[in-house]
Order: sequence, then C-alpha cells, then structure tokens
Amino acid sequence: MPASSLNHGFTPLNHWGMIFVEGPDAAALLQSQLSNSVLSLKRTMVGDIARGPDSVRLVGYCSPKGRLLASAWLSLFPETVDSDDRFALFISKDIAASTAKRLSMYVLRSKVKVVDASDDWKVFGAYQNADASQSTNLPKDSLALRMPDVLINNQSFHRNLIAQKKVEGTLLSVDQPSLDQWNSLEVLSAIPRIVLATQEQFVPQMINFESVAGVDFKKGCYPGQEIVARSQYRGAVKRRLQLTHIDTNATALELAKPGVELFQKGDASQPCGMVVLAASNAADSTRIDLQVECKLEALEIGAIHLGSSDGPVLMVDSLPYLLLEI
Repeated sequence: MPASSLNHGFTPLNHWGMIFVEGPDAAALLQSQLSNSVLSLKRTMVGDIARGPDSVRLVGYCSPKGRLLASAWLSLFPETVDSDDRFALFISKDIAASTAKRLSMYVLRSKVKVVDASDDWKVFGAYQNADASQSTNLPKDSLALRMPDVLINNQSFHRNLIAQKKVEGTLLSVDQPSLDQWNSLEVLSAIPRIVLATQEQFVPQMINFESVAGVDFKKGCYPGQEIVARSQYRGAVKRRLQLTHIDTNATALELAKPGVELFQKGDASQPCGMVVLAASNAADSTRIDLQVECKLEALEIGAIHLGSSDGPVLMVDSLPYLLLEI
C-alpha cells in the first residue's frame, strides 16, 4: 500500500446513504424523534463543510423499547439562504429506506417531507493526516460534514463525509486502499454505526452512544426516551462497547462482521455480546479491529471468543474516550 494512502484519501462509500428531511416543520419532527437535539443546529451552506457540535450532531433513532433502529450524522443544509430547513442524515445505506419510511409515518399534517436520497446522491469519504498539507476542495454543489478526528499512533486524522448529486452515466471507482483506511479509522474511532444486522440490538448506552455525544438527556421526549434515561440514571448499564482486535486469517475474516455473536469459553449456549463494526487494519495486514458490545461481567471472567466458544479470542484495546458518568 502506498504510504500516501495512509495519510490522505478520497473514495466513494457505497455502504453509506442519505436521507433529507425538509420543510418549515422539519426541525420539530426530528426533535420529537431523535435522541439528540436538533433545534440549535447552525445552517451550513451548500459547498461548505459543517464543523463542530454547533453544526454536526450524532443522532440515534430508537424503537419504543429504547433499542436503536438507526444512527446517523446530521447537519442542516438549506438549498439557499432563504430556503426552508433541509436536514441531511448520513446513514448506513442498508437501513436508509426503512428509516425514511418510519420517519414519514410521523409527518401527519406537518409541513415537512422525508426522502431517502440514497439513489440520487453519492456519499464519499475524505480523510487526511492533520499534519498533511492537502486540503479538501469541495465542488460547489456538495454537502459535507466533519466527523470527529481519530488519533492513531500519536497521529490525528481529519474525516469528512461528502455527498454529491449523482450524474447519470458517470462511473465512480472505489480506491480500495483509501476505503480500507476510511473503514479502519471509523472502527478505531469507537463511535458506533447501526447497520441492518444490528438494528434493535442495543440501547444507546450499550454501545457508548451517550459517551460520544449521541444522546441529549435534557431534550424533550422521543421514542424510547424513558428507557434510555432510566438506564443512565439508575446505573443499569451492564454492557458496553469495547475496542478489540484479532489476528487475520480465513476464519477471522469470515466472522468479523456486524451482528456476529460473542461467547465465553465453556458456554456455547449463551452469547455475551455482538460485533458492532469491524475492519481490517489498513496499516497492519495481520490485524482486524472490531467494535464489540459485551457484558461487563463477561470481560471480568475471562477470554471472549468471536462466533463460538471455540472461535478466535478477542484482545481488548483501550477506548479513545472516557465513558460518561452521571
């Protein structure tokens, strides 16, 4: 792999999609449905990059039981200065259509439109070493937001999600080294992303969602809010997201996928966790990094295995942030 691909890269993200929520009542609808507040978001004009917590929010969409149906990166991108609000949710493509459909159920008589734009807009990922001299030059018609930086081996990486309207007949090739590094950075950020295989598996705190600013405990009600709040304030969180890794081999490559369960040695009947995200380490071809959700008690007892009680042993790494304690 060329050294430059580890320092900066740009590639289509075919596994990402986008939802637009637009109209005079768009903010009110999202405020009533998502785990994070949207009312104070600053507008970012087309062609600019939304940066910082005033302009970019990580949000969750929960079932009435408090389980995450989706997660997304949200920013406010009006088409013009005088246009109505238009929120863009960058989301896993395999759940974009179902999430948009569910949000649409709550529109009723509100002046708002919810659209799965994944077929009309293409999502790209751009990253660069914070010390690199390259800059991200955006086309004038693009929407972009800055994700949190990722620190690896004392090097900080900037990450941007970028969306552009698809041009009919244009073929976009994936730059595999850049895609591998993007996916590796996402896993190592320890910020989870819900995909189809993990829908309705986790209360937000089970995957540290509140500790990466995905939950606002002071906002108003939303589906599952009482359960999420009770888990936080009553100390009922007994499962957490961990960063782990395993050695690369054929078995590991097959098992290192979202939704694959975790087990303890000697207990093949009862899983103790689940893979949230996984990616081969772009800088070390012998290693696969994983975000996993796991019982805290199981971690204290002994080794955790991937896929079965005889599967590869997960080696636990440090999280890049502190868990939120209330």
